[in-house]
Amino acid sequence: MSNTDQAANDVTSVPLQRWLRRIVSVEPGEILGVFWAFSYFFSLLCSYYIVRPIRDEMGIAGGVENLQWLFTGTFLAMLAIIPLFGWISSRYPRQKFLPYVYLFFIINLLLFFMLFQSDITHAYIARTFFIWVSVFNLFVVSVFWSFMADIFSNKQAMRLFGFIAAGGSSGALFGPLLTTSLVGSLGTDNLLVLSALFLCWALLCIKQLDRWQATQSGNDHETASARKPDTTANTDKLPMGGGIFEGVRLVFNSPYLLGICIVILFYTTLSTFLYFQQAQIIRDNFSDPATRTSIFAGMDLAVNMLTLLFQIFVTGRIVRIFGIAMTLAIIPVLLCFGFLSIWYAPLLFTIVGVQVIRRAGNYAIMKPVREMLYVVLGKQEKYKAKNFIDTSVYRGGDAISAWAYTGLREGLDLGLSGIALIAVPLSAIWAWVAFKLGKQQQQKALQMSDRTPGLEHGHV
Repeated sequence: MSNTDQAANDVTSVPLQRWLRRIVSVEPGEILGVFWAFSYFFSLLCSYYIVRPIRDEMGIAGGVENLQWLFTGTFLAMLAIIPLFGWISSRYPRQKFLPYVYLFFIINLLLFFMLFQSDITHAYIARTFFIWVSVFNLFVVSVFWSFMADIFSNKQAMRLFGFIAAGGSSGALFGPLLTTSLVGSLGTDNLLVLSALFLCWALLCIKQLDRWQATQSGNDHETASARKPDTTANTDKLPMGGGIFEGVRLVFNSPYLLGICIVILFYTTLSTFLYFQQAQIIRDNFSDPATRTSIFAGMDLAVNMLTLLFQIFVTGRIVRIFGIAMTLAIIPVLLCFGFLSIWYAPLLFTIVGVQVIRRAGNYAIMKPVREMLYVVLGKQEKYKAKNFIDTSVYRGGDAISAWAYTGLREGLDLGLSGIALIAVPLSAIWAWVAFKLGKQQQQKALQMSDRTPGLEHGHV
């Protein structure tokens, strides 16, 4: 970028900078990067939430009695896609394989659009679409955060990831609004095309973020003094190498990555326990499906609004004040008290309240900070290992914890209070593991500052 272009950008970004700095600690050179990252995540979750209601309908069309098999199919699909992603990321540089990933999902959406237009109503298509959307959601979000951990430094992540995550929350609010307002005029099938268009916008955001990162090689205020000007650009043009199962190997050879797996498993286990308790008490208190739907919708609205407000105004400040280790432990500690309250008073108000706080706390605080754990790692850990953890480990935890809850409820005949009491020490262990993992991240960040400049961004 020439000096004239840089000066023009500085001038035009002044109003935006002043507005952003009121709600997030952003430096002048980060304005465009934050804007495109926010827009990127917005388009991803907007695309997903447009097709999510269609997925739920396809789940019904495929047979309610078969839903457990759909969840099993989703887990198996996650396992199958890991070697495919490993093969692509091993042979192509990031600047190529990231667009390939999103082009793959865009083509899939258009293929489903044509199938739905052909009036083929076989249940297998409905089931396939249900599984595909479930894979699409976790996979594209995982790749997004891998990219963010790759282009932002550790200090930038602590300041900016909360606000960037708000882009996804905004998309999660806007997507259902689009579906509700347009499904009558466009029809269900055409919504798939609209979802694909948002993914096309994500492709543009990726290109712009690559350009922005290239301009930061000599302008990053936090690391410019320690970075070689062309390190980032050169390494991003090279394939990562490694085998198709490299991500799995990296996880099992790294205590740090195994620690992240343990955190994910505790999260999925306790989330599933609370979800099942919520379903049970709402079923027992309300017989009218419309009333139950209204309660779920109200919970979703409360969660999304709290999440968005916290991501914009609170998350970054909490991380700066308490650090990553303490911030990672906040939600598990709160959940200890939440499950204690359910044990003492297993009532509708208690369970719903704990569930809303838990979900909002995860999306607003736990999720962005958990992504910071990867900033201090190398490229293969950020993309391959992270993708394995975010998809296969995550869905595997869902499946295992669902069967565990069923065993506690039916095998041991435990009620809501009994299961809540078991969840209390699990939450405490989760908090301890998360805190220790955060401490390791801080140590890795300190060690990174003494290493070769390119390592700060994981270019190894």
